[in-house]
Amino acid sequence: MRLLLVEDDRMIGESLRGALRLEGHAVDWVRDVAAAKITLATEHFDLVLLDLGLPATGAPGAESVPAGGLDVLRAMRSRRDATPVIVLTARDGPGDKVAGLDAGADDYLVKPFDLDELTARIRAVMRRHSGRAQSALTFGAVTLDPATRQVTLDGVPVLLSAREFAVLEALMQRPGALLSRAQLEDRLYGWGEEIESNAVTVYIHQLRRKLGADFIQNIRGVGYFVGGKPG
Repeated sequence: MRLLLVEDDRMIGESLRGALRLEGHAVDWVRDVAAAKITLATEHFDLVLLDLGLPATGAPGAESVPAGGLDVLRAMRSRRDATPVIVLTARDGPGDKVAGLDAGADDYLVKPFDLDELTARIRAVMRRHSGRAQSALTFGAVTLDPATRQVTLDGVPVLLSAREFAVLEALMQRPGALLSRAQLEDRLYGWGEEIESNAVTVYIHQLRRKLGADFIQNIRGVGYFVGGKPG
C-alpha cells in the first residue's frame, strides 16, 4: 500500500517509515500541516497515519498547533476525501479520542504503541474500507493473507519477496481492475526511492512463474489485472 505519514518528530518518523517499508509499504513522510494539506490535495494514498500535534509549517521555530492534525483531517473530509486515516498521538484523553473520531478518523492509536498493533490496525481499517469481513484475499487457487503475509497456491505456501507480495496484494484487492505500471510503482516506492525502469515487469514475471502464467493478465500498454474481464 501507499501510505502518507504525517509526523513532525524526526526520530519517530524515520523509525516508522523504515519499519513500514520493511513490511512492503511505500511510505511518504511530511512533517507539518501545510505540507500535509498540499500533499493530500494533489496525490492519492491508500491510508494516512496522522499525528495531531503538528506545526503549521516547516519553518524554523514554528510552534505546534493544538488542532494541527485535526485541521488536516477536517480539510480532507470537507472535500469528501474518504482516504482512511489512523490518528497516532500522545493525547490519550477521552475528549481527544472523541474529537479525533468525530472529525473523521477511522482509528485512534496512542503513543507509544507496538508496531505489530499498528500494522494490525492498518489491515483492519483497510478491510473495513473495502467492505470485506475476512482478512485473506482469495482468487481461484491463490490465497493471500495480509495478516500473516503468507500466500498459498492450492493450499501450498509460496515464498514471495516483500515487493512481489505488494504487487500481488494490489491486484487481488480489486479483481478485474486494471492497474497501470505507474499505479503499481506507487505501491512499491516512496519519495526519494530509486525506481528501476523494468521493476514492475520483473515482479509480474516472477509472480507468473510462481503462481501460473495465466494468473496475472495484462493489456499491453495499459496495465495488469487478476480475474475476469478488466474494468
